[in-house]
Amino acid sequence: MTLAIYQVDLTLLEHTFFASREVGLLYETEPVIGNYALTYALGWCVSPYNWDGPPRYKQDLLPLNRQGRYVTPATFLPGRLRFAFSQFNAQSDSYYFRFDQNAIALERSRKARAMNFPQAGKIRLLAAESRARFYALLPGEAAPALPRYIRLGKFNSKARLDWQPLHLLTSEPQEQEQVVDFFLNAADLPDAMLSTLRSFTLYNIPPAPLVRQARLRGPFWTGRLPGGEVVHLPAGMHYGVETLP
Repeated sequence: MTLAIYQVDLTLLEHTFFASREVGLLYETEPVIGNYALTYALGWCVSPYNWDGPPRYKQDLLPLNRQGRYVTPATFLPGRLRFAFSQFNAQSDSYYFRFDQNAIALERSRKARAMNFPQAGKIRLLAAESRARFYALLPGEAAPALPRYIRLGKFNSKARLDWQPLHLLTSEPQEQEQVVDFFLNAADLPDAMLSTLRSFTLYNIPPAPLVRQARLRGPFWTGRLPGGEVVHLPAGMHYGVETLP
């Protein structure tokens, strides 16, 4: 199977929120966009509209391994990341209400059903015009559909994509040792390469940890962008969702 690799610059056109971390009444978005979220946003897989079960990573993402499709997490570019803060209040403004466990009751004689939704708090969002970068691996024999715009996060915020193809310098991956300064999904790395991981910065975000500035040894693809910049990308990355609980 031939391979096409694209470097994709993602520009947020609206404030974007993911519930990455909860600290008291503050709900934070971490400065990264996970590759599983990107995969759904690109339209490579679609979950049922009425699904209310657990995450469907295995059902939705494993078929993409057979198709040879993969996308890395998006890493924000230096100096191009900004945050925005907002607050929300979903409490009732009715004449009577009281706090029950994980719910707000509106009737004196009736216990409210627990919803486990936050009723008030502050949120940290990725601000509009922030810019991130990721890499997309696609089967080369098919003409890929490259969307120019996608929607991300809890609020379906709009983002623009600018695609640049990499010209691969070799027909096969070459054994190398590299320090990869952008985010990689640790669960998606080949086992043989993961065992060589010696230094890295860890972002422990569910469902799988992300690593950055990782020193790795193993087969790498090397490609050149139209502007002349050379990019090294680990070979053999795939959705490692079969290892997730």
